[in-house]
Amino acid sequence: MDAHNPLTRRQFVSSTSRALAGAILVPTLGTTMASATLAAKSRMAMVGTGIRGIRMWGKDLIQEYPDLFEFVGLCDSNPGRAAFARSYMGVTCPTFTDFEEMLRKARPDTVIVTTVDATHHTFIAKALAMGCNVITEKPMTTDEMKLKEILDAQKKSDRKLVVTFNYRYTPHRARIKELLMQDRIGRITSVDFHWYLDTDHGASYFRRWHGIRKHSGSLLLHKATHHFDLLNWWIDSDPERVHAFGALEFYGRNNAFRHTHCRTCPHTAKCRFYFDMTKDPLLMSLYADQEKYDGYIRDACLWREEIDIFDKMAVQIKYANAVQVSYSLTTYSPYEGYRIAFNGTKGRLEAWIHENQPWPLEGYDELRITDMFGKTELVRIQQEPGGHGGGDRRMKERIFRGPGQADPLGQAAGVRDGAMSIMIGIAARQSIDSGMPVDIRNLSELIPQVKRPT
Repeated sequence: MDAHNPLTRRQFVSSTSRALAGAILVPTLGTTMASATLAAKSRMAMVGTGIRGIRMWGKDLIQEYPDLFEFVGLCDSNPGRAAFARSYMGVTCPTFTDFEEMLRKARPDTVIVTTVDATHHTFIAKALAMGCNVITEKPMTTDEMKLKEILDAQKKSDRKLVVTFNYRYTPHRARIKELLMQDRIGRITSVDFHWYLDTDHGASYFRRWHGIRKHSGSLLLHKATHHFDLLNWWIDSDPERVHAFGALEFYGRNNAFRHTHCRTCPHTAKCRFYFDMTKDPLLMSLYADQEKYDGYIRDACLWREEIDIFDKMAVQIKYANAVQVSYSLTTYSPYEGYRIAFNGTKGRLEAWIHENQPWPLEGYDELRITDMFGKTELVRIQQEPGGHGGGDRRMKERIFRGPGQADPLGQAAGVRDGAMSIMIGIAARQSIDSGMPVDIRNLSELIPQVKRPT
């Protein structure tokens, strides 16, 4: 998710695929979207008109679900960006810089929150309080106090809050969940999970607002919340205790030269990370042309000294059901992807998933199951086109066209799922800062359960 820089903003108050395809589409917003096909279109509004918002939750939605809803408002603290978003999305709704004004005047049924992570809580809580359903990008928020605001708002509201964990919907991750539910390797005892961001994708976070902790909460929240949610979902239990280590040793101040941003940098000839944003008309129109309003620089220098998040992280997680997890995130790998292994009482399930680059297993992903004292089985899952390995499409189908259908894998994600995923990241960040383990129960009123509540 890309959005605008909150520094200058006002207080702007978060062997299967085909077989599974028909089984994993279910409702998350009650009758709001279902009734749209029978009566008037549902009224949709968006706050935060960065690249993620205007593409996946803007233009793509309009093209894919024109019969279900209409946009009645777009809100951003940067008026130029909001105006461009309206043109890019091809809508005629009004734009706003004041969120409450949009809710009052546009009267949306549902609000999509795609702002800077540290501001999600404000828009979620306000939208719920004013009678709107909410779809929020992950992470739901960035610290335990903001989480409390969301939980308090949810208690007082009868509206729905959906957290968009699209990673649950990719075919190979759904297949892992299915195999674990089938007790294929017995009771899970431990998990090894290691994620690698390459020098394109990984570096991109450090040239944007994500590189500042007070905006993103660090990549333990913005990026790893995806991974922590997968763990919670796969393991089917709640995290109980976290001990973590992390450092900033590659980006930021760890370089001999730096500048404000790439477009005017005098060091381009010797910087392997040079990013020429002028070659991307969309980024230039959405960000460079709108710098005059808030000063946000989309192609900021990777080596600027204000960067204060970690670029390497290692996290130990103990679950309420006694499963132990070793997790790591590296942001400057030569390739992109992850390795995961589930150790069980009957065997081991493992995968090495390569992303963004050619891979020998072209067209499918592969899982490896090794039985205790037995044979090894390779399970191939056909890859699907689309964002996040087809996960974006499947998730949107569930949200917008799925009322009444079963959810055998429990893929729909709500408030508690969002909370438990971010609490691992919050605890990990606190553990790195203090050098001590952190108990999840000390962060929230939500008590970790041996069996994850649905």
